[in-house]
Amino acid sequence: MQDRFAARKGKVVVNISGAAGKAVAVEQVKHKFLFGCSEFSTLPFVAGEMDDAVAAAAAKRFDHMAELMNFVTLPFYWGRYEPEHGKPDFKRMMDAAKYLKGRGMTLKGHPLCWHTVCCDWLLDMPNDKILEVQLDRIERDIKAFEGVVDMWDVINEAVIMPLFNKYDNAMTRVCNEYGRIKLIKKLFARARDAGKNATLLINDFEMSEAYDILVEGLLEAGVQIDAIGLQSHMHQGLWSEEKLDGILRRFERFGLPLHFTEISLVSGEIMPRHIVDLNDHQVDSWPSTPEGEARQAQQAVWLYEKLFEHPLMVGITWWSYMDGLWLKAPSGLLDKNSDPKPAYNALHKKIKGEWWTSKHEVIADASGNITVEGFHGDYVAVFEGKEFKFEV
Repeated sequence: MQDRFAARKGKVVVNISGAAGKAVAVEQVKHKFLFGCSEFSTLPFVAGEMDDAVAAAAAKRFDHMAELMNFVTLPFYWGRYEPEHGKPDFKRMMDAAKYLKGRGMTLKGHPLCWHTVCCDWLLDMPNDKILEVQLDRIERDIKAFEGVVDMWDVINEAVIMPLFNKYDNAMTRVCNEYGRIKLIKKLFARARDAGKNATLLINDFEMSEAYDILVEGLLEAGVQIDAIGLQSHMHQGLWSEEKLDGILRRFERFGLPLHFTEISLVSGEIMPRHIVDLNDHQVDSWPSTPEGEARQAQQAVWLYEKLFEHPLMVGITWWSYMDGLWLKAPSGLLDKNSDPKPAYNALHKKIKGEWWTSKHEVIADASGNITVEGFHGDYVAVFEGKEFKFEV
């Protein structure tokens, strides 16, 4: 029977000094694949801004996260990060980032450029000045967080950026003047100069052909995109297999790594399908239900299996991690008390069970070599009290 997840596995030979003919304990300690979530409450938690009960719930939430995840998206929304020109919320963000990194997380900053949650103080500037400040912001933040946050959504939702008309904002003005491709080329060029080793993404919710046409145009213009971000908020129901396969086929043709950057599946009533902008769904409450939680768990497993199987997929980010954080939706893997829901438990069985190389012993050959086969990631071999770290 063919292994669906063969692309996620490898084999290495490791030399263990003095171990010839003896047993060596081998253990996987981290996945290479990025299983992630958005996590915005780390900032007030690390800064000590929560009361005791809220902080205790947050600490419990972070423990659950560290047990399941290895990847976190942090909020660099410009209007909130720098509400006053020249006064970014650097310390709180850096403290939060270091806390998460210390818990084994790879970090991504989201986003460096977006027309939503933009800075109001930019509106008094002419477009050329706005662009200058935007480029400086990219350089400043990538350099400031180098070694802590080394992955960035350089631009978010560029497909609708020049068309956005819900309210005036600086980046829609600039995008209209320069055009998407010219603007994005400048953004990525500055980001690449600032972070030679950074991973730079383009990210969008628009899954129509408009997005892959934009990506194609950017690549033809010489823009160095490291990965393509695909948002997948499914408040209105799980995508069909036909839709998911079609999206993957359209974007895999570029040969670039793919991230499912924002996954949402609700465990309550499905949002009405006639709503175009999810933000227009205004409700007083949106409860989770036992039936909805069973459905969410089943759908989450199906979706993760499909994505983990795809050889170009490198990361999946659940959004939001706890119920009620966005649109009041019951879309979390944890409930409002920070306790695991069935979807969390079902994914844990996959990520830390079926997709995890369990601890085992390997007999070294006459040269002290051990052959280790397993899922790609970080491993530790232990022999006579000494640790040997390696990757598969």
